[in-house]
Amino acid sequence: MTPRAATAATLGLLAGLGLLNPGMGRAAVTTDDTPTNDADADAALELTAEPTETTDPVRSSIYHGREYFVPELAENTFAIDPGPRDYLHRFAFSPAFGRLGDERFFAFRAAFNPNRWLGWEASIGHNPGQSVHALTHSLNAVVRYPLPWRIQPYGTVGYGMIMVFPGEALNSDPVTENLFSAGGGVELYVRNDLAFRFDARSLTVPGGDPVTGGSTTYQYRQFTAGLSFYRGLAQ
Repeated sequence: MTPRAATAATLGLLAGLGLLNPGMGRAAVTTDDTPTNDADADAALELTAEPTETTDPVRSSIYHGREYFVPELAENTFAIDPGPRDYLHRFAFSPAFGRLGDERFFAFRAAFNPNRWLGWEASIGHNPGQSVHALTHSLNAVVRYPLPWRIQPYGTVGYGMIMVFPGEALNSDPVTENLFSAGGGVELYVRNDLAFRFDARSLTVPGGDPVTGGSTTYQYRQFTAGLSFYRGLAQ
């Protein structure tokens, strides 16, 4: 009797006595009699292997040798999203220059938009005149109706202070007065986060009349041009 036949007979005897699960005997014989095949083993591994997750490739921020802080702008720098401009929870930083009356004027404005139509803007400006120079600061409400175009008009009204400093040729003290402003402007969007800004305002300064000694108001015209940089809270 060959060793394989003896093993089969022994397993059969144990199964008959109830000492061995019949399936084990068949599995042993089948395993012993079935030759192994590398191709079948590889196929079994492929069937039992867990599928790997596929992810979308991350858009590169380098395009034509330039690295972009906003990858979406790499392929189309001057694109804007369709639909009305989105101002909700966005910050804006706006340097500007222009004229206050007949003199030069430089300003920096920072704004936050708590909703889509209203923004709060703080600004500081300097008017470097020849005999006197002035420093202004104010808080304005900026109201707009978002439009689905690159051009976005707005209106603004606010309150602040103006400090007038006399030059060395004048022997007088600095003067601080209330400042009321009202006006509007337009933004021309280059892309979602950048726009040219043009602004015109009327400034009203209550003060005293040096001739009559009574009260009067002084009116000034302010024109500025600049840029608006927009950033969202999540950016």
